[in-house]
Amino acid sequence: MKEDIQNFPKQLQFSPEIKNKEKWNEFENYVLIGMGGSHLQGDVFKAIYPDFPLLLHQNYGLPFLRDAQKTGFIAASYSGNTEEVLDAYNMALSSNFPVAVVSKGGKLLADAKEKELPYIELPQDKIEPRIGIGYTYKSLLKMVNGDGPMKDSKEAVENLERMQPDLEKNAKDLVSSLENRIPIIYATQKNSIIAGMWKINFNETTKIPSFYNVVPELNHNEMTGFDVIPSTEKLSEKMIFILLVDREDHPKNQKRLKVLREVLEKRNLEVLEVKVEGVSRTEKVFSGILFSEWMAYYMAHFYNTNYANSPMVEEFKKMI
Repeated sequence: MKEDIQNFPKQLQFSPEIKNKEKWNEFENYVLIGMGGSHLQGDVFKAIYPDFPLLLHQNYGLPFLRDAQKTGFIAASYSGNTEEVLDAYNMALSSNFPVAVVSKGGKLLADAKEKELPYIELPQDKIEPRIGIGYTYKSLLKMVNGDGPMKDSKEAVENLERMQPDLEKNAKDLVSSLENRIPIIYATQKNSIIAGMWKINFNETTKIPSFYNVVPELNHNEMTGFDVIPSTEKLSEKMIFILLVDREDHPKNQKRLKVLREVLEKRNLEVLEVKVEGVSRTEKVFSGILFSEWMAYYMAHFYNTNYANSPMVEEFKKMI
């Protein structure tokens, strides 16, 4: 996994090819169907291009759309065997909606090839789906934009490679502060994908509980759960709060995070700040994600957990 994280920026050099491209058009709207690590590229895309008409669907069936015939449906499953994605994919096909596939293999890719549907086959690298988010993001970019203006610059890739040593070092230095604690990650709505990836990587790589939320919403509800009094202090004593701060956030949200730190520390709760670094929006999103991957990797070493496997998920899949 260490090598996979180190090589991550190279994923953004991936040039995906749409097979059966003549059957795929530009649409007024798009729906990305995906679960787990296979929907994360959509969250990243929306964080970089928030105004683009892309809807994320993480469930069985299909979302209700008024203009489904003007919508391109993209079924994404890293393994190609995700139950919910296959269900939605089959429903879209039976409804004669335009459907394309992004996958590494499995039933989904085999069926797309058999039916000669548009598809992108992901590289066969043996990496976890959440670590392969660069490949899936570039594939989504290709599917919704073709060869249009939304491209990641060569400079962004080079800058991420340059930032890697510092990201790893800073993450490693921070591990001791998080030992035997439950990380609660807070960011602004704009950076919710970064906070979400911190949580996911702590859950899947480190195998520990972790949670996230965003301002301003959490200031209206969640933070009151940490208004510690003697009868509730044991509920909060294991928590550590990580605030992801970004100088480009709305000034009022920057103030909210600053004041949030003050009110949490006033209640003797531990708070850490992590800056979201990068020049472009692409760099900021992916550097924040890379930082979380390094954090989770080194935390897994501390807890001696198997960061590659997800036995509880596999157990659950067998049971259902």
